[in-house]
Amino acid sequence: MAQFIYKALTPAGEQLEGQMDAASQAEVIGKIQAAGNIPLTAKEMGAGFSLENLLSSRKVINQKQIGEFTDQLATLLTSGMPLERSLSVMIDIIDDERLRIMVEQVRDKVRGGSTLSDALEEQNVFSNMYVNMVRAGELGGTLEKTLVRLSDYMARAKELKDSVISAMIYPAILLVLAGVSMFVLLGKVVPSFKPMFEDAGVELPGVTQLVMAIADFVQSYWWAMILAVVALIFVVKQKLKETDFRMAWDKKVLTLPLVGSLVTRIDVARFTRTLGTLIDSGVPLLTGLKIAKRVINNKLLHSIVTEASEKVKHGEPLAVGLEEFNEFPRLAQQLISVGEETGNLNEMLLKTADTYDIEVKTAIDRMISLMVPAFVLVLAALIFFIIFAIMMAMLNMNDLVV
Repeated sequence: MAQFIYKALTPAGEQLEGQMDAASQAEVIGKIQAAGNIPLTAKEMGAGFSLENLLSSRKVINQKQIGEFTDQLATLLTSGMPLERSLSVMIDIIDDERLRIMVEQVRDKVRGGSTLSDALEEQNVFSNMYVNMVRAGELGGTLEKTLVRLSDYMARAKELKDSVISAMIYPAILLVLAGVSMFVLLGKVVPSFKPMFEDAGVELPGVTQLVMAIADFVQSYWWAMILAVVALIFVVKQKLKETDFRMAWDKKVLTLPLVGSLVTRIDVARFTRTLGTLIDSGVPLLTGLKIAKRVINNKLLHSIVTEASEKVKHGEPLAVGLEEFNEFPRLAQQLISVGEETGNLNEMLLKTADTYDIEVKTAIDRMISLMVPAFVLVLAALIFFIIFAIMMAMLNMNDLVV
């Protein structure tokens, strides 16, 4: 037995520190998790510093690892291998220590008579949707098919998220470079002309005086501008935690050109795919609505689905509950209505998600095709304005010499 120093977080976010006797680092992590806490570090007392140990002890199971776990387990179960044996095989083939410990704990719970859904729920790394789908698959005797659906759902969700992030990287970089370029021009380049103009004693044109005044302000108060931006971001983040402000903000976002329709499509695609996958796995509609609405980021759309859910609870079709809200796309409402009328709601929800996934990618491409040239034109216009102001002053100097 060795003595380990550990750090962990409680579910409430409080940090814990202490010492523990254990045979290995994995045992320490397992005991911390068994107590319902989140392990951060676990180092043997007296052991030398090891970057590998530090990284592994701080590693947290992410969505990519959960997707790999789901895909592997679905493959093994589909091949006819029993659940406990499948988990044991996965333990042997998993390289990541953190994930292997988690699978070992799940395997031990299943071996002790627990259901897979209950064992996964205790890990606190699987979403309610994931656990409920697994539970529905267990009750319906279709666990392997449910895991296949889950794997496909996670792959599609990741693909949509990655496409949005990848598309935003280039405009973000362009915007940052534009801002840095303007700071350099106004803070360094333009002020270098000021001594020359003062020595010449020439009266500067109004446009040059304006540019010089802006340059002086940037050079003197650049730090205040950065602090103002940081403070603004902080204030907005704090205000967004207020329910009324967040609702008003999200409502305004939906009215913005290009951005509003894009946000709507993204949230509707996530919602319909989640709900369709849940229903396809045997989860009841009301339970599915309660879970699926959590993937909606926009609070206005979230409230719309919540109100529609209440009407479904009182016996009305989902499409009827959604049709009175103009913010929820008509195409989605119509497809949901068709699905309810034909008894294929799950299929129509997934088809709706596929449709909006394609529209999201098209909208992003279209938005970028407009944003990038707009950024370039605005930057070029600002640089031209600065150069024009400097040239006007230099022409006045030439006239004075002549």
